[in-house]
Amino acid sequence: MDVIARPATSEHIGVLAEMATEAVAEQEDARGGWVWSRREVRERPFEESLAADLGDSDSAVWIGEIDGVPVGYAVAVVETLQTGETLGRVTDLYVTPGAREVSVGEALIGEVLQWCVERGCSGVDSLALPGNRATKNFFETFGFTARLLVLHRSLQPDTPSSLRTK
Repeated sequence: MDVIARPATSEHIGVLAEMATEAVAEQEDARGGWVWSRREVRERPFEESLAADLGDSDSAVWIGEIDGVPVGYAVAVVETLQTGETLGRVTDLYVTPGAREVSVGEALIGEVLQWCVERGCSGVDSLALPGNRATKNFFETFGFTARLLVLHRSLQPDTPSSLRTK
């Protein structure tokens, strides 16, 4: 089995957008997913925002493949902090369920980290929804640690179950 992560091209936009849609659908009903799916996910339509990232020198897009078949993707951006330092931010990281635990995610995050180092980033941020232990554990294996907790209170009486504390 040949697992690789490589830079995506405009030819990949369709499959990238499909995976972005799958990633949101998988998480939007999870704890915290309701707001996340309306605030933190990439701008819709996904095809357009992915194409914009492909054309932006402050972002990069990779595709993860097994034997030449796309099964995952990652997107990272560089942001300038108030101090002038730069911070890498993983905006997207997704591997299809059937391709997990065979090093596709590892190959993708390896590319992200290398890209951020090459750009002189002082660090790299990513998000994990509360309760998504697999994602948290994945990032921790690469030296990520929590640096901020965001707390939320719904003001709607019909709060979706994904916002309730469990």
